[in-house]
Amino acid sequence: MKMYSNPNRKEWLNLTERPTESLADLQNTVLDIFKEIKQKGDVAIQKYTSLFDGVQLENNCVSIQEINEAKDLVPTELKEAILVAKNNIEKFHTAQKTAKVEVETTVGVTCWQEKRPIQKIGLYIPGGLAPLFSTVLMLAIPANIAGCNEIILCSPPNKEGKMNPVILYTAALCGVTKIFKCGGIQAIAGMTFGTESISKVYKIFGPGNQYVTVAKQVATNFGIAIDMPAGPSELLVLADETCVPKYVASDLLSQAEHGADSQVVLVATNKSIIEPIQKEIAKQIKSLPRKSIAEKAISNSRMILIENKIEAIEFVNEYAPEHLIIVAKEEAFYLENIQNAGSVFVGNYTPESAGDYASGTNHTLPTNGFSKNYSGVNLDSFMKAISFQKITSKGIKNIGKAIEILAEAEGLQAHKNAVSLRLNDLI
Repeated sequence: MKMYSNPNRKEWLNLTERPTESLADLQNTVLDIFKEIKQKGDVAIQKYTSLFDGVQLENNCVSIQEINEAKDLVPTELKEAILVAKNNIEKFHTAQKTAKVEVETTVGVTCWQEKRPIQKIGLYIPGGLAPLFSTVLMLAIPANIAGCNEIILCSPPNKEGKMNPVILYTAALCGVTKIFKCGGIQAIAGMTFGTESISKVYKIFGPGNQYVTVAKQVATNFGIAIDMPAGPSELLVLADETCVPKYVASDLLSQAEHGADSQVVLVATNKSIIEPIQKEIAKQIKSLPRKSIAEKAISNSRMILIENKIEAIEFVNEYAPEHLIIVAKEEAFYLENIQNAGSVFVGNYTPESAGDYASGTNHTLPTNGFSKNYSGVNLDSFMKAISFQKITSKGIKNIGKAIEILAEAEGLQAHKNAVSLRLNDLI
């Protein structure tokens, strides 16, 4: 990890950059694949599955038999752990339900808001080197709580044409209605346009590599909503001398092992912790099965000494991390002043891994600085709010004159007439 000591604010721009390609670098490739899948449907899906996943599939729909077989392949201990996570995620997301909001804005004018589920949801689940079955929990559970009618899931097959059994088991457990062996750009395009087998959806959720992220953004040009631009994983740890260096190192490595394009950042407010953390990283990385991936991510990562606590939190807000761990004696100050972060983890005993799996919060979060204007996935992500109003004869008398004046001022006579006719009948 590269070291920076009390950088000035002009240097912050470079220090907040992510090691990812821009949208423009990838967009042409994505658009070409979208165009072909829109025109050719499943034929194009099969072509790109063969090209990118190395397997030719006659049918990309997962059968009931495959799901049943997958259940037997998942170890009992793992099933029990999945149930622990499922229970906590359900509790946290169920608690996010809100009641109808109703108010009489003027006598005789009642307005209210109710939430309705988005009917057709598409989930994208990465399934390559690290099949993220935990993301199935994070997305399918709140979709079910929200009451979404159709929940389809796409995830890439392996070279034998099979999907990871834990993904299948978890999807069935959480109420996914259809599962497809389809990954990458072609999966996003399939859910965007619909094909002979894959249903067109209204909103697409799920993380992925840079190509998947760009594909989701392109999908918005075709009337599809997305959860957020969720790309390569990232973590920022804000720590002082109260941190445990080996814990901080383990957290940094936990995100670095996600992918070579992941980024981790340490913002230290005390110089004394930097060397111990560096030593722990060097020690712990040796035993990681994904050592080579973690090393590449670490090479794109940074350790930054910012001794002034006000500047430290300002830098964090400018970086706007996906995950933020705060381990500091003045945690109350940092918690009060954090504005931009996808999810925050507080204290020495709160590893980011807890949020990834089983504490109950959602791990589908905005990356690449998008936590400045996006929330992480929550129950409302699967719902839309509809406003209602009912006006009595007394109510239209109370606000009618104001409506007439406003409509006339904008030159919209028919708007005014719609009120005037009613008021004249009530004279």
